[in-house]
Amino acid sequence: MQAPRSSAVVSPGFTLIELMLAMALSIVLLGVAIPIGGDALDDMRTRAAARYLAGRIANSRLGAVNQSRAIGIRFVAAIPDYQFTSYVDGNGNGVRTADIQDGTDVAMEVPRQLGADFRGVRFGLMLGIADVDGAANTNPDGVRIGTAKILTMTPDGAATSGTLYVRGAHAQYAVRVLGVTGRTRVLKYEPGSRSWVSS
Repeated sequence: MQAPRSSAVVSPGFTLIELMLAMALSIVLLGVAIPIGGDALDDMRTRAAARYLAGRIANSRLGAVNQSRAIGIRFVAAIPDYQFTSYVDGNGNGVRTADIQDGTDVAMEVPRQLGADFRGVRFGLMLGIADVDGAANTNPDGVRIGTAKILTMTPDGAATSGTLYVRGAHAQYAVRVLGVTGRTRVLKYEPGSRSWVSS
């Protein structure tokens, strides 16, 4: 007894033109995906850095309330970017530069830089972008919390008012500190509408 013959049609495979078309399409899609992926990664890192700073401020505020002592985050200009360190008030008069220098206000950690944890991210406001208050910007400095550059959280839950601007290669974020309440808001700059929106 003979086995029944299969009626399947054997495919001749792809033609050379079909293979070339598929390769060309793959190359085009890859070329489009890489820049989009790079911008998305830049935005993700910059947003994560802004949220990290907002979290540090919130933790310091909670620590100041719990310990009944002021806690400050001091920003010092360095290369390639600001270094920041948390200090605890040692004599009840707030965190001050003179008290840090003479050892009265003690560091709670070693100095850090944003770029160490978030590659390609640093403090700064891109020129041509209005600040969160809508004022024209001619100053790229991203740490705008007063001349001493110390963001202090007090035992009553208040904080120094100001804004920390964080930027990547293309992404721009801001961490807004509301002094009376000590709360923070993370904002993202949207180039299309030229406005800051909650993130």
